[in-house]
Order: sequence, then structure tokens, then C-alpha cells
Amino acid sequence: MGGFKKEAARKERQGKQDGMSNVRTKGENFYRDAKKIKTLNLRDGKEQRNSQGKITQAAPYQSRDKPNARIEPNRKWFGNSRVIAQDSLTGFREAIEKQSRDPYSVLLRSNKLPLSLIRDAKDKNGNVVAEKRPLTETFGPKSHRKRVKLSASSVSDLAGQSEKMHDEYLDRREQAQLLSGTAQDASRDVEESEEDDGALAVAKESIFSKGTSRRIFNELYKTLDASDVICEVLDARDPIGTRCHHVEKFLKEEAPHKHVILLLNKCDLVPTSVAASWVRALSKERPTLAFHASITNSFGKGSLIQVLRQFSALHSNRKQISVSFIGYPNVGKSSIINTLRSKKVAKTAPVPGETRVWQYIKLMKRILCIDCPGIVPPSQHDSDEDILLRGAIRVEAVSNPEQYVAAALRKCKQRHVEKTYDIKSYTSTIDFLDQLARKSGKMLKGGESDVNTVARTVLNDFLRGKIPWFIPPSGMEEKAANRKGEDGGRTGDVALLNKMPTAELRSRKRKRDDVEDREEDVNGPEGANDAHESASSDSGAESIAESDEESGFDGESDGQGAEAEQDDLNEDGDSDESDASKSNGGATVEKQ
Repeated sequence: MGGFKKEAARKERQGKQDGMSNVRTKGENFYRDAKKIKTLNLRDGKEQRNSQGKITQAAPYQSRDKPNARIEPNRKWFGNSRVIAQDSLTGFREAIEKQSRDPYSVLLRSNKLPLSLIRDAKDKNGNVVAEKRPLTETFGPKSHRKRVKLSASSVSDLAGQSEKMHDEYLDRREQAQLLSGTAQDASRDVEESEEDDGALAVAKESIFSKGTSRRIFNELYKTLDASDVICEVLDARDPIGTRCHHVEKFLKEEAPHKHVILLLNKCDLVPTSVAASWVRALSKERPTLAFHASITNSFGKGSLIQVLRQFSALHSNRKQISVSFIGYPNVGKSSIINTLRSKKVAKTAPVPGETRVWQYIKLMKRILCIDCPGIVPPSQHDSDEDILLRGAIRVEAVSNPEQYVAAALRKCKQRHVEKTYDIKSYTSTIDFLDQLARKSGKMLKGGESDVNTVARTVLNDFLRGKIPWFIPPSGMEEKAANRKGEDGGRTGDVALLNKMPTAELRSRKRKRDDVEDREEDVNGPEGANDAHESASSDSGAESIAESDEESGFDGESDGQGAEAEQDDLNEDGDSDESDASKSNGGATVEKQ
């Protein structure tokens, strides 16, 4: 056989053609190998029979005889369970718990981890059940039943607990009805029950139920399901009031794999120190960024794009990621998307309720933005004044706007209001509205002031930032007071002051006065309607906007990233694979 192969190769090498090149040569492709024979036998699939017609060898996979085999006693044959030592499991639990407390750490591929073993079962008080009830006391010969612990020592205590549980049940049912869109039926039932008791129900305007309908929450849940990263937009003047705790609780329980970051929008309306304090306070819970939405003069745009690129790098196995913007109405969700695109791609207006349905907007090649309508989470503690002053409803739709002006003035300082409208000191809300109506010429027949129109103007100015106001974070007022007390009680070196030139002394005095005015603004609302405040202090006071200009915080864009990022957006994401692991000024995401 080998000779024929060598002969054929020699003829081919010498280029001799004898007309037999297409004829099979014995030894080259004549015999079948074992794999080919096995394949042909499987293809036939016929049984073998003897002369009597009985089957002597059954066809493949057709035999009825039991095989003489024994299954290996290995647990891997029956499931995908694995065994881990107890000390290794304890160490892994501690590491996961430590990383879970860090808001800037992300746990990827959590579906491949046995989280039911990592997270111990805990009771209502947060105690681990396995530690409270040891194994030896639960099973085995030494097991014993514990005596039932009664939370009430007497029948009266038990009745009080029953009433408390009933009240909690009514609150939960009302919240569930608000979420399901059946709040009107619930209010009708409450009115009927109050009529039966003989008490009268207080009429509530229907405009205050806007943002809580079933359609709005359907849009919200569709947005949450379709998004990988959720940006919760907050108003920098009142971050706690515009925060959606209900949505955060839902995401923590139902979708812990989704990433949530906080955006403090409208940070140009508060002093720099207040915005920085809120960012430090909220960063302990979730990644937080300060932002100013503006197409031409933005702030925080580069940091936000860098964070979104880091999330895109974390999910590199996906073709695209979706980033949704949720929050209260009129907090600037659509304006943020327009700022990121540097052009008007989403419809915006200075009134709530402009965005009615969710919509996709392409930010770059691998990042898509989702614009969601504004929602008003149901709460038992929010009054009509709180909902109105957060900008959740339109002022034009309120029947009696003058009754909400007093709540707005309580959040402002009187000297800021007087300087904004250029009026003298007022003694009450009615006096303030009357002076403003006469100054602006809003009068009715008979010389009466048009209080209704003036009240709407004041509320709109309050919501749109014309009147400076903000809510400082907890602990900031005490720090400002302590700093002011230390500076006021400090005595300088007289000899050193005498040696200083006059110009330097004046500049130091001017800086000290600016710092004192800014710290006084940081103290927040402190009895803004005090009628006995002297006019001399009013004339020397400065507004928050002026102190912002002196401190350099005027909402300018961060030049380190905004212009460079804009070129990338115009190219539709060609540079998406840039270095996403660099840390930025706002937040950094680590891959665990």
C-alpha cells in the first residue's frame, strides 16, 4: 500500500500525467476507518435476527434488557449543589455584608451566588434566627419548646395593641388604594363612615391628587423595568421633600440589582456650602451628584457622563444600557436630558405635568435615556401646602392660592422677600399681599387689592427661584453658629494690626463681613415674618444670590469635561470604550 502512495506522489511531483489521476488508488481512500463504520451502522439502525426470525441483537437504543451497570453514588449526578466549609461561608458572608454597606460598590452577577445561604434569615427585630435558636435546642434529645411570649400583660394592653394594628392596617390599605388608582373610592368610603359618625368631612381639591393616578404609576413601573441605571432627580432646595422613598424601597426589595444614583438639580439656587453639605450627607446612602441643567451653561455634566460610562463598562456584556430619570414633577428631568444632549430633544416647561408618557432618547452608542413623567408618592404626612410648594401641581389650578402664601413665606427670610419685591416691612401675609398688589397695580373695582392674582405670582416666583430659599441639612445650623461664635470671641494681636497697611485691613474686614453674611444665610429660615426686625439690618443685608456671585458659585459648567464630552456625543458614542475606571468629582463605581 505504501508503494502505491509513494508512486502517486512521485508522479505528481514530476508532473507526469497518464490519465489515471482521477482513479482511486488503493491505500489512499479505499478503506473506511472505525469512526466511519460506526456512523454507518447507526444510520442503518436495523436489528439482527436468526433463522427463526428472533432478534439476536437489538437495534441501537431499542433493547428491552436491563443494563448490568451501577450508578456512581455521587451527589453531583442529582443536582448542582456544592459543599463549602462553615468558616469559609462565614468569611464570605462578612465580606459581602461589608461591601453591601458601601454605596459606591456594585455586586455583579448576583444570580450566580447562593444569596439564600449568604443572607441569614432574620426576624422583625433584625436578629438572626439561627443564633437565637441553636440547633441542639431545636432538634435532638435536648430539644425543648419555648414558652409563648405575650406582648401584652393585660387585656387593656392587648386591646390597645389591637387598635394600633387596625390603624396601621388602614394606613396600608389607603396607600395600596392610592397606588392602584382607587383613591376616589377610598375617600368616598371614608366620607360615608364620617357621616355615620356625625362628623363632617373636609373638602379636598381634586388637583392635589394629580401625579398619583394608575396611569402615571404604570408609566413609572414600565420605566423601572426597562432601565438598568435609575437617576432620581431631587430639588437642591428641598432634597428630602422631593425624594421618593417609596420607589427606593420598591427597588431595594424587588430589584436590588438595579443601580440608583441621586442628582441634586437646581444647585445654582442655593449657596455652594449648602449644596456641598447635601452631597456629603446623601453620599452616605447612595452616589450623589450636584447638577445644574442648562444647555449653554451647565454644571456637573462631565461628572454625570463619566459615571454613566462607568456603569456601561460594568455591563460590558450588554449591547446597550438604559438610564431612566425619575422624580417629582417640575424637578428638571427633561432638562437634564436636554443638557446631556446639548440640544432640545425632550419637551420642557416651567410647570409640572409637561411629560405625560415615557420616551426613549439616545444619548450615545451604548447609553439610552428614558424620560419618565413626574410622580407624587403617596404619603400620610404630606399636607396640601407641602405638595404645592414642592411644585407637584400647577398654581393656576388652585382655587384659593392666598391661603398657601403664608407657608411659602415661612420658608423664606423677610429681608429677602422685601428686597425681591422692593417693599417695606410687612406685619402679616395679608399686609404683604396688599402692599404688593398696590405696588404692581393689581387692583379690583372699588379700590380692593387683587389678592388672588398676586398670590399666584408670589407662589410662581417661589417655585421658579426668584425668591431665595432652601432647607439646610441637619447639623449645619449648629456648625455655622459655633463658627460664628468662635470668630466673634477672637481677639487679635494689636501690635500686628498696627503694623498692617490700611488697604489690607479693609480687605480683611470686607472678607469677614462676606463670610458672616454667608453663614447667616446658611442658617436657613428663622422666623421670616418677624415684624420687629429693624430696617437698618435689612438695608445692610445681602441676598443669597449676591453671596453666590462673590463665592464663585454661579452655575458655570465644569470645563474639565463638558466640552470634551460634547464632541463624543456628536459622534454618537464613538469613544464609549474610553477609560471608565477614572474617578470623577462626583461619584465612582467599583467593580466587585
